[in-house]
Amino acid sequence: MPRNRANPLALAILCCLYERPMHPYEVAQTLRSRAKHETIRLNFGSLYSVVEALAGRGLIEPRETVREGKRPERTVYEITPLGVRELTEWLSELVSTPVKEYLQFEAALSLLPGLPPDDVLALLRVRATALEIKLHQAEATYALARDHGLPRLFMLESEYGNALLRAEIDFVQGLIADIEHNKLEGLDEWRGFHMNDSAPRQWFPTEEDEG
Repeated sequence: MPRNRANPLALAILCCLYERPMHPYEVAQTLRSRAKHETIRLNFGSLYSVVEALAGRGLIEPRETVREGKRPERTVYEITPLGVRELTEWLSELVSTPVKEYLQFEAALSLLPGLPPDDVLALLRVRATALEIKLHQAEATYALARDHGLPRLFMLESEYGNALLRAEIDFVQGLIADIEHNKLEGLDEWRGFHMNDSAPRQWFPTEEDEG
């Protein structure tokens, strides 16, 4: 069977059904109640499509159809033995194997010469402030959850996210300082790139330039 492990929502659905059989709406409510929508993109339309795809691959299967009051009938799904194997292999792979993730800020950094240095400096200051606010809010939410007795096991993604925020803040603040104090190698060329509008623009040095 071909593997399709690009959508974390599919893995989250498998995890929910590994706990117990559920209908898709209950899966969505469970994920939201556990704040998994903070780390996994979740909407009802895509969730139902993913459920159908998982069923088509034999990873989950309908168990029963239930009706609550005047609500429409809902199909309860359960995970299959094949689904349990896929869950185990997929989650193990994510935990053990680093993969290349194409981050938007990383892409912006790679194309930074497209903006004048002074503009970038102002924008980086805005970003640093936004990151600090986001980290402050995230740490407050984490502390509140701990105060209410939520075990650390269920907040590891928050710890990881906060660690990434701190690392990005350190990087952005360091880059700001390097630009402010003219310590960024290539800064003069970068400034010159934007000073002469009539000259051809060359973002990156060629092998001839380096030679």
